[in-house]
Amino acid sequence: MHLNRVIATIAAAGLAATSLVACGGESAEPATPGSTDANGQTTIKIGTTEADQQAWSVFHDLAAEQGINLEIVPFSDYAPVNEALAQGELDVNKFQHIKYLAEYNASSGKDLRIVGSTEIVPLALFWKGHTSLDGIEGQEVAVPNDPSNQGRAINVLVQAGLVKLTDGVADPLTPTPADVDKKASKVTIVPVDASQTPAAYNEGRPAIINNTWLDRAGIEPDLAIFEDDPNSPEAEPYINVFAARAGDIDNETLNKLVEIWHDPKVIEANEQDSKGTSVEVTRDKAELNDILTKLEKK
Repeated sequence: MHLNRVIATIAAAGLAATSLVACGGESAEPATPGSTDANGQTTIKIGTTEADQQAWSVFHDLAAEQGINLEIVPFSDYAPVNEALAQGELDVNKFQHIKYLAEYNASSGKDLRIVGSTEIVPLALFWKGHTSLDGIEGQEVAVPNDPSNQGRAINVLVQAGLVKLTDGVADPLTPTPADVDKKASKVTIVPVDASQTPAAYNEGRPAIINNTWLDRAGIEPDLAIFEDDPNSPEAEPYINVFAARAGDIDNETLNKLVEIWHDPKVIEANEQDSKGTSVEVTRDKAELNDILTKLEKK
């Protein structure tokens, strides 16, 4: 099935997406994922903000070959996707990293858990007209100010040797500007809205820009002068995952979807979508949920 046929499928599902979470506490007890029809097809409803990417077209077709009718429900914003899952409007979702999921659980009191890992996208530093860190000392570096990206952005600068944190930082995985030792650092951090980081870059200032805004601003990822190590402990909170309700994470069909996402054909398409920046991650489910629990406590 080509991408336009998948879009036709998700467009129909999109009608339902606009009404998700509208009923609040009136929703019934969520059903077990994976109803099977008379033809032996198992239907799974999955929510994402990335339905238009080529990897999802490949994923859809491979799932169909495994007897799984994947009903892709597209969302234009992150906020409703977890709530739709918690209320039983979805069987599973894939759009977020572990830290975002932890923040949702902690703020909502819900208990969504991880079915499996997918990939991680390094976060990078860009400086227009420069190909290295040479000459960056004394510069003001724009970093995104949202909770999901700010701590990681600061750690990019720590790994680059440009910033030092003060002694006794409460949470070195997600530091804040208050944790930066300004006298010992080589650059000054300037938090801005994530959407403004490309503007800082185009004005000639160094900036840490995530992939969403790189793509929208037409900035090529290979222009980065430094990026974080996706295999470092500091990067663990930013592993992207499949999430489901706690009672469903061992569901056979949902776990099959994780396997399918790691099929070489999906990985290749994901590489194309991310312009080579995506790094495949295969981590044990129990280990991933331990990371989630630790982040929730923090």
